Amino acid sequence: MQEFTTQIGESFVGDGAHAAHINTVLGAKGGPVETAWATALATPRTGHAAFLTTIRPGLPVKPMTLFVNKATLDDEGHSGLTWGAAQAGVASGVLWAVEDGIIEVDHLDDLLLIAVVWVDPAATEESAVYGNNRQATRDALANGAIRHPSWPGLREVRDAPANAFYRP
Repeated sequence: MQEFTTQIGESFVGDGAHAAHINTVLGAKGGPVETAWATALATPRTGHAAFLTTIRPGLPVKPMTLFVNKATLDDEGHSGLTWGAAQAGVASGVLWAVEDGIIEVDHLDDLLLIAVVWVDPAATEESAVYGNNRQATRDALANGAIRHPSWPGLREVRDAPANAFYRP
């Protein structure tokens, strides 16, 4: 494989407790992404245990994807939504990105993906969590591939920041 430049992507899909916020880091095996991937996998913390994303038990997606939860898992409902619906959404979103050519099929065994995933502890709707994480994963990978956002777009909004927790 020719040299692959690490791609960093972000996407936020949905609203309220069922929204998905995904950060992705896609990089070549043998580089710094592999080091970060292996380190995160090997160093679980209370409430945060990175794991291999599977489309079905025993069937990991490619590129091999490490699921890293942002929100501490501290109850059965939230843990179930994270390991269940959110993981399924991330798995399907990765494969959707491959199908759409965002990630080249010929490079699936040469790349590693880190997906950092927010599931709100207040979420309750499995189908919304699944759908929003699926879309956000695909969109984050697409954004990373095109190096989104552009400087002109950022410059345009530099004096008007806003997010889910801050709306001036």
